[in-house]
Amino acid sequence: MSASSLLAQDLVAGYGERTILDGVSLKVPAGHTTAIVGANACGKSTLLRVLARLLTPAKGGVLLNGKDVHQLPSRRLAQQLGFLPQSPIAPEGISVLELVSRGRHPHQGLFKRWSAADEAAVADALAATHMSELAERHVDELSGGQRQRVWIAMALAQQTDVLLLDEPTTFLDINHQVDVLDLLTDLNRERGTTIVMVLHELNLAARYADQLVAMAGGKVYAVGPPEKILTEAMVRDVFGLQSRVIEDPITGKPMMIPLGRHGGR
Repeated sequence: MSASSLLAQDLVAGYGERTILDGVSLKVPAGHTTAIVGANACGKSTLLRVLARLLTPAKGGVLLNGKDVHQLPSRRLAQQLGFLPQSPIAPEGISVLELVSRGRHPHQGLFKRWSAADEAAVADALAATHMSELAERHVDELSGGQRQRVWIAMALAQQTDVLLLDEPTTFLDINHQVDVLDLLTDLNRERGTTIVMVLHELNLAARYADQLVAMAGGKVYAVGPPEKILTEAMVRDVFGLQSRVIEDPITGKPMMIPLGRHGGR
């Protein structure tokens, strides 16, 4: 798998008469992990949907390896770019194995049957997300955290070289949040997968991402490595929060401590 480049140029996009993204440009580093952060309703998820070709911008465009995503056949795009939305809904009565296996659909041609490679991809995805023992269970019987891991497994089974994830740690406790982010880091390092994810937890974003994208009011406030982006000024301007930013004692990356109205007292 080779690293793929993703480029957004002057995006203007929204829903109906409401504009959400207003002139957003972003270069996603190939083979690296990018985390998009920002307050609620700032345009994070909308940007991810435009990158995934689920929302057509009113202006601007998205290039995948130099090609307009809207010019790529749907199957070819799905072989190169995977997307995990917020709070996906599984079909009623579907098993874990069946749902994860759907990640192989982009690799199935009109006359191509299920192969050993498909079988291995699904098995690897289940093992990586610690869901192998639950493969025969119905998805609607699982806890919220387990369901989220099944969706991540389906995205992994797709084996794309770009993976977009909208809040992949939703519904997970802190232990499983770290597990998922460790898993995505392994995927990035071992396979060279380009990862773009929306995260709410700033300290986890700073710890795991090579690049942070801070958004505010439908625009990109700042882009760069966590060491330059996660500052007290950024937290104040983007989140309206007073904070202290110190060095993470484990990684050396920046770590944000919120002060709150009482300054932590």
